Amino acid sequence: MSAPAHQSGWSLEDVLRRQAGVIRSVHVRPWLAHSDVRREVADGRWQRPHRGVYVAHNAALTDEQERWVCLLAGPPGAALAGLTAAELGGLEGLSVPEVHLTVPVGSRKPRRDGMVVHYSSHLGPEDVHPVTEPPRTRMARSLVDAASWEVHDRRSRAIILAGVQQRRVRPDDLRDALSRRGPCKGHALIAESIADAEGGIASVPEREFDQIRRRFGLPAPDRQAVVRRPGGRYYLDVYWARYATGTEVHGAQHLQIPTWDADLDRHNELTAGGRRILQFSSYSVRHRQDHVGAIVVRAMRQAGWR
Repeated sequence: MSAPAHQSGWSLEDVLRRQAGVIRSVHVRPWLAHSDVRREVADGRWQRPHRGVYVAHNAALTDEQERWVCLLAGPPGAALAGLTAAELGGLEGLSVPEVHLTVPVGSRKPRRDGMVVHYSSHLGPEDVHPVTEPPRTRMARSLVDAASWEVHDRRSRAIILAGVQQRRVRPDDLRDALSRRGPCKGHALIAESIADAEGGIASVPEREFDQIRRRFGLPAPDRQAVVRRPGGRYYLDVYWARYATGTEVHGAQHLQIPTWDADLDRHNELTAGGRRILQFSSYSVRHRQDHVGAIVVRAMRQAGWR
């Protein structure tokens, strides 16, 4: 946290506005005596959700206020982290119900339902953004941490790939954050996922499709290729320009009707242009790999590949 707000000429209202109505007891003292704060709580105008932390209303806490409570309940140097911080930075589709907090090694561990506390010896400005509110780790560090904390490898890979796919972070930034992270769970997996993202494999099913391609001896494609048609520019997951053949791997998001219609329109445009575009579900890529590989080989042979 920054220096106490009263030292910069802020009013109590300014601090409450900045912190969504949540404040530490130590920061209240320039404006209110401790007895005044106790009276606000006793009269039901304020509440104390955690020792030493107050909220200037008596209603249920919002998600934003819950994050501030967890942060202010932590020791100096604490920062929101992992997917909690990544979501605040704009990452979509991977939110978690709990609040993840990173605190300096050797400091006390705050306890609160719904809060997960991690320790770190690397919480400098390279990893914790110096001006964002509430204080949180930078996107690259947030994603690397979240991937390391995950139990399942598939979700760890998805976190890294999603950050790059959504253009929230660059592979080089992830690599730098991982180098500062030191030894951690899943280090090799995270490094591999960063390399996959840098090579254009933008989702876990696409990575598994590439494993099928190598097993069947198919040539390396132009991943995430741009194909221009009169109807616009289209991005294909995998495309072999020499053979005018490509594939698309569909996840659960394609079951949404607006997205489904757009994908069908795109497929029709490409097919009308003489291209072979094969479409597979992510389930098939994971569980029917022989079937997927055989179909791609047949299409490529028809296109002239030997």
